[in-house]
Amino acid sequence: MYSDDGEEPIRVMLAKIGLDGHDRGVKVVARTLRDAGMEVIYTGLHRSPEQVLEAAVQEDVDVLGVSLLSGAHMPIFTKIFALLAEMPDRPTFSIVAGGVMPDEDEAALREMGVAEVLGQDTTPDTIVTTIRRLARDRAVGSATGRDA
Repeated sequence: MYSDDGEEPIRVMLAKIGLDGHDRGVKVVARTLRDAGMEVIYTGLHRSPEQVLEAAVQEDVDVLGVSLLSGAHMPIFTKIFALLAEMPDRPTFSIVAGGVMPDEDEAALREMGVAEVLGQDTTPDTIVTTIRRLARDRAVGSATGRDA
């Protein structure tokens, strides 16, 4: 599927890691991104960081969005970035944190490598704009030989 301008659609993977069983919000986000012309892959509930990263690499996504409501965002993102650091050919997709996280954790998440933190009050338009920007940044990084 290609967009109206002939470009391949942005590929986004949305994931729920850990024991968090609430997925209504991530499904709304998936539909919003799909309706904006993006290709969306939803991993389903109760995935491990290893499973999600393996799937994101296999699917060659532009953006990986991890939705968390469980309060376990710091250890989960710590694990994600530790796994990425172990990869010989580190993927270039951007990682977005979504869901419910305290504002005071945002700086630490960004320091780890999270590209954006989109809380539960983020508007659909902002989500779409953010994902498009991150995918564009990845494409520019790939074209210049730099990580986005």
